Amino acid sequence: MNIIQLGKLYLLLPLCLVLGSGAAQTTTDWLLDGSAYKAKMETNSSQNPSRIILTNGLIKRTFLIRPNAATVGFENLVTGENILRGVKPEADITLNGVKYDIGGLKGQPNYAFLRTEDIAGLTNDPAAMRYIGYATGPIKAPFEWKQVRHHAPNPNWPPKGTYLRLDFQMPAADAVKSSGQSLPSDFGRAALLQSDMTQVEPDWTLVHSDTHERSSFQNEGKIGEIYTPAGTSVFLERAWPAGGAVLETTIDVGTDDSKEWGPGLSLVWPNKTIKFYLRPGGNTYDDGVPMFGLWDGEKEQRAAGGRQELDMSRPWVLRLRLGKAFIYCEAKPLGGTWRVIEKIPFDGKAPTAFRIGKTDAQGKRADRTESPGELVRLRVMDFAVYAAMQMGKDGPSEVPDVRVSLHYELYDGIPVMSKWMTVENRGNQPVTINDFTSDILAAVEYGSKVETREYNVAKPNIHVETDYAFASFNVDDANHHVVHWETDPDYSTQVNYLRLTPCLLKVSPEIGPEQVLEAGDQFISFRSFMLPYDSYDRERQGLSLRKMYRTLAPWTTENPLMMHARFADWEQVKRAIDQSAEVGFEMVILTFGSGFNIEDDSEEYIAKMKQYAEYAKSKGVEIGGYSLLASRRIGDGQDVVMPPGERPTFGNSPCIGSEWGQTYFKKLYNFYEKTGFALLEHDGSYPGDVCTSEDHPGHRGYGDSRWNQYQVIADFYKWCRANGIYLNVPDYYYMTGSNKCGMGYREVNWSLPRAQQVLHTRQNIYDGAWTKTPSMGWMFVPLTEYHGGGEAATIEPLNEHLDHYQKMMVSNLGGGVQACYRGPRLFDTEETKAMVKASVDWFKKHREVLEGDILHLRRADGRDIDYWLNVNPGGEEKGLFMVFNPLDRPVTRTVEIPLYYTGLTDEASVSKEDGAAKTYTLSRDYKIRLEVEVPANGYSWYVIK
Repeated sequence: MNIIQLGKLYLLLPLCLVLGSGAAQTTTDWLLDGSAYKAKMETNSSQNPSRIILTNGLIKRTFLIRPNAATVGFENLVTGENILRGVKPEADITLNGVKYDIGGLKGQPNYAFLRTEDIAGLTNDPAAMRYIGYATGPIKAPFEWKQVRHHAPNPNWPPKGTYLRLDFQMPAADAVKSSGQSLPSDFGRAALLQSDMTQVEPDWTLVHSDTHERSSFQNEGKIGEIYTPAGTSVFLERAWPAGGAVLETTIDVGTDDSKEWGPGLSLVWPNKTIKFYLRPGGNTYDDGVPMFGLWDGEKEQRAAGGRQELDMSRPWVLRLRLGKAFIYCEAKPLGGTWRVIEKIPFDGKAPTAFRIGKTDAQGKRADRTESPGELVRLRVMDFAVYAAMQMGKDGPSEVPDVRVSLHYELYDGIPVMSKWMTVENRGNQPVTINDFTSDILAAVEYGSKVETREYNVAKPNIHVETDYAFASFNVDDANHHVVHWETDPDYSTQVNYLRLTPCLLKVSPEIGPEQVLEAGDQFISFRSFMLPYDSYDRERQGLSLRKMYRTLAPWTTENPLMMHARFADWEQVKRAIDQSAEVGFEMVILTFGSGFNIEDDSEEYIAKMKQYAEYAKSKGVEIGGYSLLASRRIGDGQDVVMPPGERPTFGNSPCIGSEWGQTYFKKLYNFYEKTGFALLEHDGSYPGDVCTSEDHPGHRGYGDSRWNQYQVIADFYKWCRANGIYLNVPDYYYMTGSNKCGMGYREVNWSLPRAQQVLHTRQNIYDGAWTKTPSMGWMFVPLTEYHGGGEAATIEPLNEHLDHYQKMMVSNLGGGVQACYRGPRLFDTEETKAMVKASVDWFKKHREVLEGDILHLRRADGRDIDYWLNVNPGGEEKGLFMVFNPLDRPVTRTVEIPLYYTGLTDEASVSKEDGAAKTYTLSRDYKIRLEVEVPANGYSWYVIK
């Protein structure tokens, strides 16, 4: 905290609100009241601007738009710190195999910092896409939200703020050709030799080892299939064609586990050879770890390109490209993007021959003299030799006619900016979008570490996530496949000796999208959301993230009390609905194992479920049901076909792009359109599994399989949101419309003895609420036996374990968290009914503050009292302090309660359990000392106004 003296008035503020010359002009903390922070766009000239600025008083992003568009400033106005240390392209995209930078500027002398004088000297890259204009306007909703149930008061949807679009056009083909980047081999080059290994041509020389009679380049009639002992030579040799400049081949290593005799490419001169190859067996130091190898004509590199583990489940494409001063050793996985592995100095003299296949370590014909190894089988799938680049020839397939637009949104009241990309095909030929990076940011590093070795280095103090998230309860895990903090090759002055500091943000799918964009069509990427933290404090970071969700995914504040009905027959469903209505529960879910079958689309079943929904509605209760998507096997060619050595995330999974998958989603749409059901609990949601099948109607193959499957499920969730259908999804689909994910728990823990379950409940809530609001996570209360445990783990008969039942309800509701109460009934006696109803009534009375943020004070451990504080600075009740006692004796204790995030500054009125209020004066650090009395194995609560 920091003290500011104004005359005799002392203001005590969080340090983050008073630091830096660029700090916000007002001292209002945006986490308490963000209404003063309005997003706006500014330019330095109304007629012909060279800069565009987006700012909301909390963060500011500055774009230079001449000679090209690039971010040249990104400031955290709360702390006064610069987020940016260097200028990069705004994005990049790979079209028809060619990677194009989008915007960006070159010439920064030192990537440790960006000075004003450095910006003036930056120049345009003619091979990058060029900025051509901008548009601005209000923010539009990415999808509709039908508000049909209780949620946080007065949400804005779409969120308030400002929108900016930057448009870019393609560069000239000659600029791309002369850029020196790794282009597809046929880009601007004529093919001199090509073979798909379907026939033996007369000018081939086939060389094979004499150590085994089966050694061959043509095994069982298949040309290119090598069958030979691992440590022997079998290869194709041909004379180097005049004018040749690029040699390329595709190799499937199969069962080959060679090291020095790994398959690859060799160039031959009268006095030397070079060999660039795959080492599926690794090297002496990394035995069994697949990597690249290189003989550069003089020495061997056993880990070319550095130590790395290659995925050999797919074929690799290797290439040797002759440049003006270097021979470039390049590689990519089949369907991937070229990257330079090593460069070898080149004197310009053309080789006399080339070799493809297995040679010794120096690219020569030799066998291992001792123990040549077991027979291995591998395949050379194709090869080609291309001529030098042809300038001045701009064929229609070289640079497609597309326009790329980058879209930015900056929001009122929160330091968050979102970004996405659209691509419009303006030509008359299809264009394939192989890959893209929608945001690139050279951020200031978290810290300087000279060594990294095996220890992780923290990423910059910025939260980034996308609406392309799946397969986890945790936000970072769910986005790890798309949000990448990488090393920056331009940052040569960093402290880390190996230059491994993760300080370059790239938001890019790790697979695909491999989308074919037909003439006139438009591609829309996922959205990314960037939140620069204004503190290193864990609680404040969590509060910042939770406010972002309340702003950008306000449907997550819907928080109905839900019963999981154990049976789906009418009499038991009717009882569940009736009991829910009597005690104030708001939703009944026909849970897993109940007999509910959403995939039954017969007219009789649809009519029956419609009657269920109508009855529930008459009682003021919503009804929904359970469906399992992944973690099941369909068979008959309908499941995902994983690459060799990989398995689906949940063990088994159907492919959404299969015929079954397409039918399944048609059934879901049909069910909700016709029945009036208002909830889907979608278990085993799509976890990002790829599929290599080329027979499924919903995708072409591996490259587009993840993108296409995700679009299907994301579109369905958005449709649900637009139609008021509540979504319980145990994955991070919040930004695409899901209401709730697990707060975080281990299912088998609900088979533990009851007393342990109570402690786990409060631990799970405490831990989950660092990044989730109470309404974003569900918990679990097993009314009947679940995963075993017998009588000791079970609440039924409810009236016999009433005290435990109440503890479970209060432990959840006392944090504003809804649990899945799974069983055949909510009460069995009038006494049980009275307890449940009283608990629900208490929650609803204090709902607004209980659904506020949880402040983490003392985690449950069973050894002493545990407690947290729910806060809602915008409500009448500013805080509700919950304290639990797991001990067999009452506890009286004075505890210190921080009230800064309640919004109170001077005094607090505190009442115990709706009793008489007592006024407390806040200390200089916004705290009060409160004496609490908690009964043995009980709880107490205090309302703060």
